[in-house]
Amino acid sequence: MDSCKQPSPLYAVIDLGSNSFHMLITRQLADSVQIVDKVKRKVRLASGLDSNNHLSQAAIARGLECLSFFAERLQDIPKENVKIVATATVRLAANKDEFLQQANKVLGQNIQLLTGEEEAQYIYQGVAFTSCGPENRLVFDIGGASTEIIVGQGTTPLNVVSLNIGCVTFLTQFFPEQKITANAFEQAIQHAAQLISPYVQSYQNIGWQVTLGGSGTMQALAEMLLFSGKAPIITRDYLTQVKQELINQQHISAINIAGLTTERAVVIPSGLAILIALFDQFAVDKLQISSGALREGLLYQMLPAHRETDIRQHAVNSLMERFHVDKQHANTVLTQAFSLYGSVKDEWQLQNANNLSLLKASCQLHEIGLLIDFKHHQKHNAYIINHSDLPGFDVAEKQLLSCLVQQYKGDIDTHALQQQACCDLEEAYKLLAILRLSVILCRRRKDDVLPHYSCYAKNNKIFLCLPEPWLVKHPLIADELLQEADHIAALGLALTIQC
Repeated sequence: MDSCKQPSPLYAVIDLGSNSFHMLITRQLADSVQIVDKVKRKVRLASGLDSNNHLSQAAIARGLECLSFFAERLQDIPKENVKIVATATVRLAANKDEFLQQANKVLGQNIQLLTGEEEAQYIYQGVAFTSCGPENRLVFDIGGASTEIIVGQGTTPLNVVSLNIGCVTFLTQFFPEQKITANAFEQAIQHAAQLISPYVQSYQNIGWQVTLGGSGTMQALAEMLLFSGKAPIITRDYLTQVKQELINQQHISAINIAGLTTERAVVIPSGLAILIALFDQFAVDKLQISSGALREGLLYQMLPAHRETDIRQHAVNSLMERFHVDKQHANTVLTQAFSLYGSVKDEWQLQNANNLSLLKASCQLHEIGLLIDFKHHQKHNAYIINHSDLPGFDVAEKQLLSCLVQQYKGDIDTHALQQQACCDLEEAYKLLAILRLSVILCRRRKDDVLPHYSCYAKNNKIFLCLPEPWLVKHPLIADELLQEADHIAALGLALTIQC
């Protein structure tokens, strides 16, 4: 009987971090990966290291108690589908063997102690598997006791380093008694910069087009931006602003910043100091939040047939399946969008491959809300995008995608587009115009009724040339095109229908 059992679809990854222990449990579906459970416990293992890097018995006890909780959840998952790793604090601990022996016994399986370089490589792959674009990426990850810096291309890390600086260890070293001062910040930033600077040139020799990060400090900053209604793009000016706010509040117990949780507030000054040093040393202007890091890198290494795959398309396909999207119609709209895009891209200088990918996703997902109801389906479209786990799309990309699928027809709210930070506002307007025209042209929902037509752009004017007999035979589409000329005027664009 056992030989006939189907392989378990469940996979688990456990990360024994320096600040928190995490457990991620996923289920592999036909075309995607679904998160079914996440457990996080603040163990603060790094705070148990003394000056001789000896891990205290109290810290060991906290760690073992947390692992006993995790062990209960692992009972139903095959051991070959489980990956458990320990990172910087355990690496540093002089009595690591004592801790690991007890931890292995509690879990009933062995923990892999990652080197700093291995940790950095997995972090990069987690970012790569959950991001899109062929660009070289610079990735920062600030942990409790170590900071990883990686540059790579595609899913391949090209240069990695792991430094023994982290938000928990820096908290003790530079913010004693949890006091926040300008001098403490300056000392922490300078110390981090001294350790980072020897590595900068080798990264600059490779180069990068985008900077990403997803650790606790960066997630906290993104949450604060979102809470204040701003795009979750971390800039140097914003780091300076937050640093001054923290200095004004003088003590960690007094930190009160909208959108910042009490749990994250404890290590935000020390993590922020390291991040400022990274921005300064690498001359970074802005950083985007990644939805993946170490745990996702470990997970995708385990999953069959998920390496080197288009993770973004997997996510889109999964949503289309779940919400019973009319795939034939979605692909018809996509065909028209690609045709229109090709006709205007040179005049409008639309060269960004990532934005074209987002246009593609908007065509495929513009009717996902119909499963709920027709009247408000565009709002449902946006809600589903915003609240779905979409590997391959970062926060800013989901924001733009949400705007596109909510406004693919009807009145246009430019305010929502102005809030997105994924691309230039003028380009966002033009992507929306292409999507809207594609949907109108496909209103009959049949491939064979579209005529041969041409389209071109001149400055902000769109000229759509359609055969007059076809327009006469399709008065509804003709009328909607005339109405669309009024709608897209809100985007600063003009539409002319020619015969």
